[in-house]
Parts: sequence; structure tokens; C-alpha cells
Amino acid sequence: MHKRFAGWTSGGALAMLLMATPALAALKPGAAAPDFHAKASLAGKEFNFSLAQALKKGPVVVYFYPSAYTGGCDLEAHTFAANKARFEAAGATIIGVSADSIGRLDAFSADPSYCAGKFPVASDADGKIAASYDLKETAAQPGVNDVRGVAIDHGFIARTTFVIGRDGKIIATLSSEDDHLRPDQHVTKSLAIVQGLHKAS
Repeated sequence: MHKRFAGWTSGGALAMLLMATPALAALKPGAAAPDFHAKASLAGKEFNFSLAQALKKGPVVVYFYPSAYTGGCDLEAHTFAANKARFEAAGATIIGVSADSIGRLDAFSADPSYCAGKFPVASDADGKIAASYDLKETAAQPGVNDVRGVAIDHGFIARTTFVIGRDGKIIATLSSEDDHLRPDQHVTKSLAIVQGLHKAS
């Protein structure tokens, strides 16, 4: 694994915190995906993301992640960016969601090592979007820094990916907690699902 994705913080404080994330009761396949609007950033430019609008174009991959500029989340963003053209060819939209502030996401979305301006990431600073998907969030912890050495002052949403069909129904729920998936496996598995949908259409 590339060194930039290898660790979260010195001393492993963030790794310990993420492992302490509560068990999930995420929405399951067949459930209606809650619509949401959120301030998002694409290549450092802010806009208002609407799930309903995105679904008009085709399936949407909504992936929740703990924090920008942490090892697993950096790897996941990089892998989504590297496969963006393949998702696009399958007619699918990608949106990342975390409790990061929009300011942190402006930098993350434009960073060539991670989102690389390929797809947007949205701020769920109050946790309402995560809660609507029945996702748990751990509280912010003092003294936890990201890979840049910058303090992380927000809570952590457990890593969970939802593949949502054009009809607004959840097709798949992928969880690192329940399914023991690595961050990059969220990408490969969701890509296989949307490619299957595209071939079947």
C-alpha cells in the first residue's frame, strides 16, 4: 500500500477511535433511500447536492466515511477517483458523505492524491443525513489529528456504502463493520453492482 494511505495518526489514536465505532443498524436493501440535500464540494468548488436530482441520471453510490485525510478514507477516495470513468460508463453517480466541514472537503475534493476533482464529497456536519440512513456516529475526540497533523474536530460516521437504484430504493448496503470490507472493497463491490445494473438495463 502506498505510504500516504498507510497510517492515520502517530500513536494510532484515530485507528483506536474508529475501531470503537458502535455496531450499525444501517438501512437494508429494499428500503427507500432517504432523500437529502447537502453542501458539497467538487474540485474545491461548493454546490448544493440533491440526491433526487442525481437519481434522475441513474443509480447513485452514496458512501459514508469517517474523515477526510485519514488513511482508510484517503485510500477509498483515491480508489473511487481512479474508477470514476467506469462508474460513469455504468451511468452511476458517486457522492461521498462525512461529518467534515465544507472547508475541509474543499481541500480534500481538489487534492490530486484523493478525490482529485473527480467526484463530489458532501458535508453532514450535524449528522442528520447519517441518522436518516440509521448510521451511528462517534463523538469528536480531543487530540486526534489527520495525516497532515491538522486537528479533527468532528465526529466519525461508520464506513458504509449504499447503492441506490434510479427508483430511489436501496439495492445494496456495504458495511466495514458488518461485512468486514476494506475501504477499497467498498469501491470494487459497488462498481460491480452498478455495472450489473447497466448490463441488465
